[in-house]
Amino acid sequence: MPDSPALAERRRKLLYRSLYTGTRETDLLLSRFARARLAGLGPDQLDAYEALLAIEDPRLYTWITGMEVPPPAYDTDVLHMIRSFHHA
Repeated sequence: MPDSPALAERRRKLLYRSLYTGTRETDLLLSRFARARLAGLGPDQLDAYEALLAIEDPRLYTWITGMEVPPPAYDTDVLHMIRSFHHA
């Protein structure tokens, strides 16, 4: 079933934000993930992804790369999906 116009617009905006996070390293990690997997995320997962995009770039990078343990509120299935995507 195709996305509603509102959901399609939300995915488009999240993809754009994934391309321009602030640092090149995080841009590369999130843009590749978003292009490959954003379309398959449900509304709750999109909420979790959007919350991750609100985190300052250096901190988010350390969470994705496993250099730092994220707080429980951000240690979501979406963060695990991003990590798995880049470590596969």
